[in-house]
Amino acid sequence: MKDFAAQFYKSKAWKDCRSAFMRFRGGLCERCLASGIYSSGEIVHHKTHLTPENISDPEIALGFDNLELLCRQCHGDMHRTIKRRYHIDEDGRVSAVG
Repeated sequence: MKDFAAQFYKSKAWKDCRSAFMRFRGGLCERCLASGIYSSGEIVHHKTHLTPENISDPEIALGFDNLELLCRQCHGDMHRTIKRRYHIDEDGRVSAVG
């Protein structure tokens, strides 16, 4: 989690929203379910990622239309497809990408 969002993710509003959304989705990973697989959803993911500019917008931060319930595998797969700005080699050295 990014530093600017730490307080938000600890807030009662987020915790209540997260719990309600998990119940709303029946506790199942939405991406797995779309493929006919029944997998437990564990992570409530923001489709439009939170930024310092939009974190105070309730439609972005707490709106069900911007949330997706994912299992750990789908969440990890989704984040691995995001283009990274850096690369870490096998020796642990960090270098900029492109």
